[in-house]
Amino acid sequence: MNIDVIRPHELGDAELRRWRDLQRETLANPFMSPEFTLAVGRFRPGARVAVLSDEREITGFFPYERHAMGIGRPIGAGLTDCQGLIAPPGLDLDVRALLRACSLSVWEFDHLLAEQAAFAPYHAETRAEPVMDLAEGFAAYEEHARERSPKTIKTVRYKERKLGREAGELTYTFSEDDPAELRRLMDWKSAQYRRTGRTDRFAEPWIVALVEHLHATGTGVLSVLRAGGRPVSAHLGLRSGPVMAGWFPAYDMEFARYSPGMVGHLRMAEAAAGAGVTQIAMGRGGREYKDWLKNAEFPIAEGRVARASAAAGLHWVKEAPVRRARSAVLAHPGLYARADRVLKTYARLRRGTGDAA
Repeated sequence: MNIDVIRPHELGDAELRRWRDLQRETLANPFMSPEFTLAVGRFRPGARVAVLSDEREITGFFPYERHAMGIGRPIGAGLTDCQGLIAPPGLDLDVRALLRACSLSVWEFDHLLAEQAAFAPYHAETRAEPVMDLAEGFAAYEEHARERSPKTIKTVRYKERKLGREAGELTYTFSEDDPAELRRLMDWKSAQYRRTGRTDRFAEPWIVALVEHLHATGTGVLSVLRAGGRPVSAHLGLRSGPVMAGWFPAYDMEFARYSPGMVGHLRMAEAAAGAGVTQIAMGRGGREYKDWLKNAEFPIAEGRVARASAAAGLHWVKEAPVRRARSAVLAHPGLYARADRVLKTYARLRRGTGDAA
């Protein structure tokens, strides 16, 4: 097998066509699309793509980021809910030879498509990513959702009607072009990160630039729920053909009692199904609303591949305890809830002392 490493912007038209063909044959998740890799490549200097080929044709692509000491991570690491090769699941591949060609000591992953056989020996654990399957249309989806969680759906629909009565007629825009609405979403999300003790992703200029670029080019789909003409919740997702990936949901805290996030998710699913979307991948995580909304899932894996090197050893010593702790929290709802409360308490204490969030 031949392996050529290039920067994302060096991909030619023929390579991009082959990438899209391979993606359609496997899982058309937007995080696995060439558009996402090309976008990340504009803002991350370590972004690379390994192009895999045999004597006849290109057999796959491996997008990744190379960091100091040859530490490798998936393209857009920290922002992605689906990672790995763009290639047939059973591709015969020497993974350590791939790392050597990419000048990597280690490649770590946390949302790898678990079906990719080449990486199976390196899985530390596998989990399921929740999905809203809309292949039968929204009406069928909602009917099944009522059967699974009748109280939840009834409550959300009640709050939706109450919001319309008390705040004004509800309208929903599935694909909002106005960059001002994107900035509003990012402000809401930053406030949520600070309020809950999380790291504010939108404090990173490259992430802001990436999100703005994806929205401007159409890969990012911004959806907005309004009451009486006023935005009350919004969601930025990524779309690749019939598949969407949930990414950044947020809402105006003034309307929190109406559960505008849940109302917005159901409105989004309805609008997405009408626009030809058959699947919304909601991402790994311990949020209870994902269990309420999902009606399908697919397996993802966490782990690392390493070549024998001092850099790989140092990386393992540093990262292994953190990874084990994070995995334990995500795997147990009770631990997740307690960790969530601790982070929120920490955030309140920081605000109380005037410390910058």
